[in-house]
Amino acid sequence: MASNKPRTASFSRNFSSPAPQIPGLKHGPNGTTFLSSGIPDLDKILGGGFVLGSLVMVMEDPEAPHHMLLLRNFMSQGLVHHQPLIYASPAKDPRGFLGTLPNPVGPKEDKSRVHETEQEKLRIAWQYKKYSGEHNSDSRRDEKSEFCSDFDLRKPLERHFFSGQLIDCVTLNDSADLASFHQRCSAFLSQTPR
Repeated sequence: MASNKPRTASFSRNFSSPAPQIPGLKHGPNGTTFLSSGIPDLDKILGGGFVLGSLVMVMEDPEAPHHMLLLRNFMSQGLVHHQPLIYASPAKDPRGFLGTLPNPVGPKEDKSRVHETEQEKLRIAWQYKKYSGEHNSDSRRDEKSEFCSDFDLRKPLERHFFSGQLIDCVTLNDSADLASFHQRCSAFLSQTPR
């Protein structure tokens, strides 16, 4: 005889009220939380950014160092939003890599970029502008700046983004095994707020 109990899935998501907005994170569909990659166009391709809690592997291409661009933007994005950062590298001085992180585009530079795009848009007939949805571009720009910054690769990240931050840089050359690195990561995570 079959019972009339409803079947439940082995896992289900908690759809309680959304958590308070954390800088650099945004809520997506089905309770998904996205973390910005630091590159707005890549966030669009990924469907909103990296899924928080996921494991992302970036394959290195020795002939095209795009992985370093992604790493620099991702690290800068985290520091701009006051997130803790641990960086491990086989380099002798991994802290030197922090000097290569790009600076976010400031409001002054953003206005010049907007002015250039406005000049390009003037070439388009005004009838087309009316139907292209340009009237909502300001609200989209404000939403994007809260989640993902635009970075100027020519300027290093300003020092004030480093002050008061929880940052640790680890060289992997000093340890024969990964046990000391694991302990250092555990100590770092114990300092981070939950």
